[in-house]
Amino acid sequence: MFSLLRRKDVVKERTGPVLDLSGPRLRRAFEHLVAAAEDTGGVERYVGALALKASLFEEILGKGRVAQMSQDEFLDLAAFITPVRRRIAGWIGDFGYAALHRRIIGLLEGWSDTSTADARMKAFVESFPQDKEHRWVRDLGAEILHFTAPERYPLMTRWVWDERVGTGVLREIWFADDVDAARITADNSFATYATLQAELEGFLKDNGVFRDLPFYCDMLMAHVYSGYINDRGGQYLRSDFTGAGDAMLHTRRMLGLDAVDTETGRTRLKLIDGTAHVLGAQRLVTHEEVS
Repeated sequence: MFSLLRRKDVVKERTGPVLDLSGPRLRRAFEHLVAAAEDTGGVERYVGALALKASLFEEILGKGRVAQMSQDEFLDLAAFITPVRRRIAGWIGDFGYAALHRRIIGLLEGWSDTSTADARMKAFVESFPQDKEHRWVRDLGAEILHFTAPERYPLMTRWVWDERVGTGVLREIWFADDVDAARITADNSFATYATLQAELEGFLKDNGVFRDLPFYCDMLMAHVYSGYINDRGGQYLRSDFTGAGDAMLHTRRMLGLDAVDTETGRTRLKLIDGTAHVLGAQRLVTHEEVS
């Protein structure tokens, strides 16, 4: 809960894990996000881009359409998932799209029942080798669930929280005098991420935000973690976020909003032959690259 921030009635309604978040850290991050986004159209522009990303995922995966998803359609989605787009073409080249497609169908089977989310995610991740070369798999599963059904699934990527190494947004907004030394016992369960989402939505409402809350939460978390990358560098994300840029550069990349050149349709996803994947010609490209 937010230290010295949450109302008693909210605390009484809590059913998930207790997360001791820092109100002052969140306020600083939110204020910095608003200021940093001003030069590129404001936070609302980024939130709109995330809504369009979600509409693309829903169009391809929603309402049982995942069974008909083609390889090109999947690559359209993968282009918007930063840790995946650098690795997925090689994996498909080695193992074939059909093997990946079956796993994604399993991940979304019974998607409306969030009580099975942990079991489905576990089965999805464990169907791949358990080594550092396949850490992107969890991010793929997390973004598929979240952006296909953002009102049901919080964003459960490694950069939000990774219990194994104890890093992520959760640590950066934890209430402690020495955050680096703090012991955070939260696991990688759906309940942890859902509780974090609820806390952030409560914070945003307290600060006057009432619409598109899942995407505002995404923006706030991405901006928090981009600060960590800028300050210290991420262990498994450093290669994805090299180079200097504006204050929103890493925030965009965390959420895949730098995916497409809207003039050419070319994306940052490289195919096995080294060429850039082009977003589906039959799908209207309405994602403005927020730059």
